[in-house]
Amino acid sequence: MWDLPVLPVLRQPRKLVIVTSGGDSPGMNAAIRAVVRSAIHRGIRVLGSDKGYTGLVEDDLQPMGTSSVGNILHRGGTVLKSDRCEDFKRPEVRAEAGRLLRQRGVDGLVVIGGDGSLTGAHLLAAETGIPVVGLPGTIDNDIYGTDDTIGFDTAVNTGLDAIDRIRDTAHSHERVFLVEVMGRSSGFIALAVGIAGGAESILLPDAPVDLPDLVERLNQSKKRGKNSSLIVVAEGHDPQLTQGLAAQLSEHGHQARACILGHIQRGGSPTGHDRVLATCLGASAVDHLCAGHSDVMLGVQQGRICAVPLHDVVSNRKALPVGIMELAQVLAH
Repeated sequence: MWDLPVLPVLRQPRKLVIVTSGGDSPGMNAAIRAVVRSAIHRGIRVLGSDKGYTGLVEDDLQPMGTSSVGNILHRGGTVLKSDRCEDFKRPEVRAEAGRLLRQRGVDGLVVIGGDGSLTGAHLLAAETGIPVVGLPGTIDNDIYGTDDTIGFDTAVNTGLDAIDRIRDTAHSHERVFLVEVMGRSSGFIALAVGIAGGAESILLPDAPVDLPDLVERLNQSKKRGKNSSLIVVAEGHDPQLTQGLAAQLSEHGHQARACILGHIQRGGSPTGHDRVLATCLGASAVDHLCAGHSDVMLGVQQGRICAVPLHDVVSNRKALPVGIMELAQVLAH
């Protein structure tokens, strides 16, 4: 549980806009609900941007009230829809979006999304002067400056549920299953799912696959009487990696099958953890805007909500914990 920091009220925004951008993640609706109800409690009007930054560019903003966020806490995805607005990468488009926002009397934004979305939030704040607070909404957990992101816990549990089911089939048919999980170039989901699911091997991005070593591991498992194995693969940059690796292992005498979980990990009802995390961050976003904060992302570090400059967030890469990776290697033997 995260306690909300007590902040002084230095300004009173009149109107806020909520933006959900990029890939959706379970818990975004919980964050939207918290922002809307916390803002209304303070007497602040709230608008929702339809389809992320596209709504800002096209001036497609809809009023949001207490009832409009009723019964959404448990729903996956985002009721505001999402988009990857390529036009928003252009300075002149962001300038026009800023002009439209000021014309509407908007004096604060809450942007919920991943690395690309937070980059857009940083540029909008820096170039237009409109106060912006970002929230880390991505299943990948790859955002610098926060220990956790909205949707990560749900994605891990979804992947783990699939792993547990696949293990039954692997055991029944004495096969090797390679299970590919999402995460782009980040291995956080693969690492968590692999450890929690007891995978024999976890293949992470940016680490070359050592096929001879993998084959030898499977050979040794067979000698110990283990006739089925699970290998968790982070999707990485090569869309054919998992299928190709399954074919190579089959050529080396191991009946291997590939299972790509794909976008199933993004959907579904968020876990209690993600609902509480998103709610705390959403409510705190309103508090931070009222305290005069801007161009920051709210994250969690060592159990506390903290504000991190968006410049630092988008300029740095979050590294996988070395100790956990070493532990995964130990447990796999």
